[in-house]
Amino acid sequence: MHFRFRFNIARVIAFAAAASLAAGAALAAYPDKPIRLVVPFAAGGGTDLIARTLGAGMSKELGQTIIVDNKPGAGTIIGTDAVAKSAPDGYTLVMASFAHAVNPSLQPKLPFDTEKAFTPVALIGRGPNILVVRADSPFKTVKDVIEAAKAKPGKLTYASQGNGTSAHLAGEMFANLAKVQMIHVPYRGAGPAITDLLGGQVDMIFGTAAAVSTFVDSGKLRALGVTTPQRSPALKDIPTIAESVPGYVVESWYGLYAPAGTPM
Repeated sequence: MHFRFRFNIARVIAFAAAASLAAGAALAAYPDKPIRLVVPFAAGGGTDLIARTLGAGMSKELGQTIIVDNKPGAGTIIGTDAVAKSAPDGYTLVMASFAHAVNPSLQPKLPFDTEKAFTPVALIGRGPNILVVRADSPFKTVKDVIEAAKAKPGKLTYASQGNGTSAHLAGEMFANLAKVQMIHVPYRGAGPAITDLLGGQVDMIFGTAAAVSTFVDSGKLRALGVTTPQRSPALKDIPTIAESVPGYVVESWYGLYAPAGTPM
């Protein structure tokens, strides 16, 4: 299973050139030291995987080490806040995701102003979420999940990589449109969430394609539906959730941000 992400190295190089020119009379070459790429999730999830893949490409193109720094917690707020408060010199970046745009609506007292605290660098990729269950789960279809949730309201659980993430909102939208009650179990990243799914502690996850595709390919997880309005070219045999729940659409994305004031 392969998903295409727009790893926009050219945009990152343009960012690097601007930062170098902004060095002024010193004419310091950028980057002349390692760059820290903050991932606001635990290691092992989709955002972490994408950050490490991007970091490898950046390191090759820029000739400098890219340090991936996992800072999970509070639905990405801890890691994102660390970047917001960093020097705007191009040496600290954050791999933001769906939660970056959603948190201002969910959290009334963020430690930063999302609109003013960051400089956007590049849209890295977009992709579907996938509703997955364990390979030995009794659920074979989306309708199986709906029927079980209606039979036992509030008994089924779905994991996410944190409050406000695409997996969380995908689950909430599913429950709302399918008119069922399920329990949301947030984690500090997709890695630990999937670990507990595989261990039987939770029933399902509406995981990002980047996070769950390897487990689907290996047969450890079963894909029941994709969250996009049409079937994914990479998942032609997997129906959309909208085929069972009309109007259902969710999409995840990944973007690179720097602290506000960073030269662009």
